[in-house]
Amino acid sequence: MNLIYTKSKGLTDRETHYCPGCSHGIIHKLVAETLVELDILGSTIGCAAVGCSILCYNYFKVDMVECAHGRAPAVATGIKRTQPDKVVFTYQGDGDLASIGTGEIVHAAHRSEKITTIFVNNAIFGMTGGQMAPTTLPGQVATTAPQGRDTSHTGMPIRISEMLAQIPGATYVARVSVHDPKAIVQAKKAIVKGFKYQLENRGFSLIEVLSSCPTGWGLSPVDAMTWLEENMIPYYPLGTFRSQEETRDV
Repeated sequence: MNLIYTKSKGLTDRETHYCPGCSHGIIHKLVAETLVELDILGSTIGCAAVGCSILCYNYFKVDMVECAHGRAPAVATGIKRTQPDKVVFTYQGDGDLASIGTGEIVHAAHRSEKITTIFVNNAIFGMTGGQMAPTTLPGQVATTAPQGRDTSHTGMPIRISEMLAQIPGATYVARVSVHDPKAIVQAKKAIVKGFKYQLENRGFSLIEVLSSCPTGWGLSPVDAMTWLEENMIPYYPLGTFRSQEETRDV
């Protein structure tokens, strides 16, 4: 029998703690494959954020640092500046990066820190019980918004990629998704590019990945992927928002 697929060598054998249908596992796989293919697994340091991904240090086969809520970019900055030969990335959810960590990520981009950020956006606070996040869609139901997000009271959801794309220090900003195989292939290409930018010493890069949260959304895994495609992508369009090769108007 021919072996046609095997788990990435960039992942450990630990059993996952993520809920069934959660997209974190897919994104972990893409990041791990990238580190192996670029031959940087042994020289990479990851910064884990607070949120559903808080235990990602159990899964990536690299040195990991657990960071205070929202402070992964600051920790990554310190690591990269003191060990510039290392590849440094942060792995953050929207409840971390787009909420308590907004200031951190904005200033890391302004300083053009030579780090790569994987930003997982599932439009809700997943770990703490499905509360409304800064990225929750208009009308989307959450435990703290049982009638749906009222934008007249809470404002509109924040579009992180579009915001960071306006910062000159951000050398690569892209938004991808993992809702189907074609999208997963495109997501992998963006993640590879983000790490290559760091290897080329270009500056700050962020790849936003739209992700499902079946538990927080109250949907089945299959329905969650459909909901992501039909509801999140229209508000959070996919594409490259800034790169040194081309800059798209946003």
